[in-house]
Amino acid sequence: MSASLTLSDLYIYPIKSLGGIRLNEAAVEPRGLRHDRRWLVVNERNQFMTQRQNTEMALLDVHPAYNGFLLTHRQRPELLPLYVPFEASPERTLFVTIWDDMVFAWRAEKAADEWLSLALGQPCKLVYMSDMVRRDVEPELNPRNTLVSFADGYPYLLIGQAALTELNTRLDQPVPMNRFRPNLVFTGGEPCAEDTWYEFQIGDLAFRAVCACSRCVVTTIDQQTAEKSSHSEPLRTLATYRTINKKVRFGQNVTGPKQGTLRVGDTLTVLNYK
Repeated sequence: MSASLTLSDLYIYPIKSLGGIRLNEAAVEPRGLRHDRRWLVVNERNQFMTQRQNTEMALLDVHPAYNGFLLTHRQRPELLPLYVPFEASPERTLFVTIWDDMVFAWRAEKAADEWLSLALGQPCKLVYMSDMVRRDVEPELNPRNTLVSFADGYPYLLIGQAALTELNTRLDQPVPMNRFRPNLVFTGGEPCAEDTWYEFQIGDLAFRAVCACSRCVVTTIDQQTAEKSSHSEPLRTLATYRTINKKVRFGQNVTGPKQGTLRVGDTLTVLNYK
């Protein structure tokens, strides 16, 4: 079965909870894919912001640009594109809170704070995680001292296309993969086969499926319109067959190597199972 598994999509989300970028090739680094979730939007209290609190974040697209990214607002063309470099400089710093972690961060230029505050309708700041920062994956599930960016908890999220296809057979209105914001998507195998994996390779790079990913209200937000489902779909349907330990689970949280390159089309090989 493993010979028929193929990496079909690669995604990074340079600014947490804003739009993603699909890549054909991505560099692997200690915290995950290069540039993935190294930037974060925080509120006045320096607490992390996501679509959970502000659905309009879904309307902010992130585009590749020279040595950085361009931000645009899908419904407000009067907001001129904002340039965000790959990295911030260390001149302006602060501590920010993401979940239970307090993390040292470098601030973006004031123009970025002003643009995002206008775009999101509330005062906010843009901050960057430098390579000097140590944020660890959950210790009890992290024997290899794996680091993580501003992602919720793990360097990678892996989902099989078959899992989404099965979910959509149960929904009145099918949903696209971007509802689940994965980094790695593969084709082949049975629906949710990734639940059973432990160690696997993509090309010649070794990965480990740590645990199933618990899903939240972000899955109910249309990533094109920022509208939230009035019927809590697809979360409600997922709950009927994907509730594990009282949480709705879909996709696998994954750790990986500290360096390498992934390419769409790479073969995925399961080495052993949970």
